[in-house]
Amino acid sequence: MFAIHFFENNTRLLIQALRRIPSVEEELKIKGRKGKVISVKMMEENIYHVHVEFEKIVVKNLAAAKDLGKKKKR
Repeated sequence: MFAIHFFENNTRLLIQALRRIPSVEEELKIKGRKGKVISVKMMEENIYHVHVEFEKIVVKNLAAAKDLGKKKKR
């Protein structure tokens, strides 16, 4: 078992105990977000740091999202 620390921009996202180490350019999903492994660094014999880059979240229609709340009475 390996202790895998997932990072995005020097921010620790998740620590998992896994049987296999993710490879570079592998696609994965963490906390519901799709991402790609950028680099893998071995810190100790069973501890690895994995740097991930996530896909950008696109907000399609911001005005329609705001209108979902209650309407004011006049």
